[in-house]
Amino acid sequence: MTSSVISGAGLGFRRELIPALKAGVPDPVRFFELAPENWAGMGGSSAKDLRAFTERYPFVCHGLSLDLGGPSPLDDSLLHRIRSFMQQQGITLYTEHLSWCADDGHLYDLLPIPLTQDAVRWVAGRIRHAQDILGMQIGIENASTYLIPPGAEMTEPEFIRAVIDEADCLLHLDVNNIVVNSLNHGFNASEFLRALPLERVCYIHVAGHHVEPDGLVIDTHGADVIDPVWQLLAEAYALCGPVPTCLERDFNFPELTVLSREVKQIATLQARYETRENQAQRAVA
Repeated sequence: MTSSVISGAGLGFRRELIPALKAGVPDPVRFFELAPENWAGMGGSSAKDLRAFTERYPFVCHGLSLDLGGPSPLDDSLLHRIRSFMQQQGITLYTEHLSWCADDGHLYDLLPIPLTQDAVRWVAGRIRHAQDILGMQIGIENASTYLIPPGAEMTEPEFIRAVIDEADCLLHLDVNNIVVNSLNHGFNASEFLRALPLERVCYIHVAGHHVEPDGLVIDTHGADVIDPVWQLLAEAYALCGPVPTCLERDFNFPELTVLSREVKQIATLQARYETRENQAQRAVA
């Protein structure tokens, strides 16, 4: 089996892409990401297809339904299935959204958490519980939001930092979500980025989004990455180094060669800032 160390630029592993990937994985792709809910316990040809890739490439698990901010008990059985799946496939990184998505059933949406001290304690406790079952630190992703819950006691970056500090977990940084929220809620994306606990970043997402006729920006993962997102990604690398970064594409798939160009753009930015980081380290030494 290949090394489980994640580095460089990656691509979301989607069934729609498997035929093209079987014909040849583009050179810029160094790892893949999948949603464990969609693969754990899967048999037949799908399991064989996945195994053929996990034996050759590192993978990341990015969860969709753990419901870290929700009111119901965490799904321990799901966590145990994820742990077993990760062990079977040699996967060593798991991340989830800092949001809630269930209430007596799955809501099929990622909803914002109130920015309060009570919510910090609640969510951090659930993250610690998840980490205990999984046997590892997890990364929590800053989510895209379309409303701001009332009664905020802190800013969103302050909330994220407080949760990470209390849970002793990692930050999964999504630069597209920052850009989407900055356009919808009217804040400065760069200032938001710099207020986050970037020393805890373990993983980065980049993606495209959709703009409705009325100007509402929707985090779809179904379009090309735009310049402001690339610019914020470069700023993130300047602040925290060339962290492993995945291109998310969930539907409206172009040819693999088109996706490969975006993955290559990630890798090119990483190489630029890796060089700067190495130069800085040599200068200090």
